[in-house]
Amino acid sequence: MSPPVAPPGWSRWLVPPAALSVHLSIGQAYAWSVFKPPLESALGLSGTQSALPFQFAIVMLGLSAAFGGTLVERNGPRWAMTVALVCFSSGFLISALGAAVEQYWLIVFGYGFVGGIGLGIGYISPVSTLIKWFPDRPGMATGIAIMGFGGGALIASPWSAQMLKSFGADHSGIALAFLVHGLSYAVFMTLGVLLVRVPRPAEPATDGTTGAAAPIGATDPTGDAGGVTGVQVSARGAVRTPQFWCLWVVLCMNVTAGIGILEKAAPMITDFFADTSTPVSATAAAGFVALLSAANMAGRIGWSSTSDLIGRKNVYRVYLGVGALMYALIAVAGDSSKPLFILSALVILSFYGGGFATVPAYLKDLFGTYQVGAIHGRLLTAWSTAGVLGPLIVNWIADRQEEAGRHGASLYTLSLFIMIGLLAVGFVANELVRPVHPRHHHVPAPRETPDVARDPARRPQQSESA
Repeated sequence: MSPPVAPPGWSRWLVPPAALSVHLSIGQAYAWSVFKPPLESALGLSGTQSALPFQFAIVMLGLSAAFGGTLVERNGPRWAMTVALVCFSSGFLISALGAAVEQYWLIVFGYGFVGGIGLGIGYISPVSTLIKWFPDRPGMATGIAIMGFGGGALIASPWSAQMLKSFGADHSGIALAFLVHGLSYAVFMTLGVLLVRVPRPAEPATDGTTGAAAPIGATDPTGDAGGVTGVQVSARGAVRTPQFWCLWVVLCMNVTAGIGILEKAAPMITDFFADTSTPVSATAAAGFVALLSAANMAGRIGWSSTSDLIGRKNVYRVYLGVGALMYALIAVAGDSSKPLFILSALVILSFYGGGFATVPAYLKDLFGTYQVGAIHGRLLTAWSTAGVLGPLIVNWIADRQEEAGRHGASLYTLSLFIMIGLLAVGFVANELVRPVHPRHHHVPAPRETPDVARDPARRPQQSESA
């Protein structure tokens, strides 16, 4: 499947909707907490066990993005979106079978392993292409697409809750809900596969109202370096720099802090106010998950666009520093006020989403556009690590506290203070980021122009004495 090159007159503003159709679909992962209570009830699982499909999916997301990043650069976004469609939808269908026959390992395998591969390939599929189309606003461009991943749960959370209400929260109802998810997302992701285009190499970008064109500094869809200008670092070279690993720590810490709340969102708000005069119902908890998804989505476009104005390092200072303050508010006074709890959680999730959407532009600033998609894929192994750490910290501590006879907000106090410490580590790592040393820069070999490639007679001839 060759990369679909944009024809003359193609508007670059048609590319973000293609990316959104994929990211809105795979963003369902953030609504997994809606399935946790029904699975625990129907299959007799603990909170830690019911988190396994989500944790495994995030691990596979990072691993598939890391190992598949170079393939995505080589084969283009349409190939990547097709792979994502097949894997993500198949994951739901396998999970539906697992729920129907009450075999939880099939749900973990389907949603976690197979679906997780779809998450990883789908997540990185449009990023490099968007940066090439929008070199003037890389933060905004990647934010538009990646906000879809954050906003996917805004649709999936109430939709899933309604399906479970209609089909039933037993194993057969869960199976039917998984089946409907798999088929529906397959159709929706197909729109992105059909619409996406890559820019024609080495041509100036338009202002977005018309036409086709690759911005200065873009690579062609095969990953070759024609037309690349400025600082350029290969994926292999990037992982040998301290800047890459500083950003890895930054992303890992920010994601660990956010994903721990997001994965446990529905049970957490229920537990926080269970002993108050205004307990939170299951429907309201699902609404809270949707609100967090909205904040996650808004942060991805809002904060990433802000980074184009104030710089990547400065915006990460906000994410990590102010985020730690929000966690402190929840830990100290979160159970005394629903508005305070909800507002603080919304701010945290906006930073969480903003961190994801800003990091491709941060990578572009440091390493150039040459293999930014592959570098981004490798960096997402930080997400894999965080996908295990965040839910494990929150769920394991909550389970241990419950066994000790504690309840309510006290189930999460220790976890929240741990998250504050992690954000402090990320803050320090961000301060250590410096420009990449020239020894790591990639110097591409000169390429023949298309006319010379087609006509050997126009190639420079060596002299007789050479």
